[in-house]
Amino acid sequence: MKKVIALFALAGLVLTTSCGKKEVEQTEEMIETQIEETEQVIEESVEELEETVEDTVDSVEETVEEVTEEING
Repeated sequence: MKKVIALFALAGLVLTTSCGKKEVEQTEEMIETQIEETEQVIEESVEELEETVEDTVDSVEETVEEVTEEING
């Protein structure tokens, strides 16, 4: 009877160990995916911000030129 209990205990340990690795691998894959998605979102946000800054600079330059022409007129 002790041998049967020992076999069940060993089988349980083996199953627990093998299932635990799968969860760790899935977690690692999820983390890698989240990192990649985050990097992509950051890159897109930076590109949009750069475009907005360029547009704002252009607009300010035009306004300054118009005001300067009116003053010097």
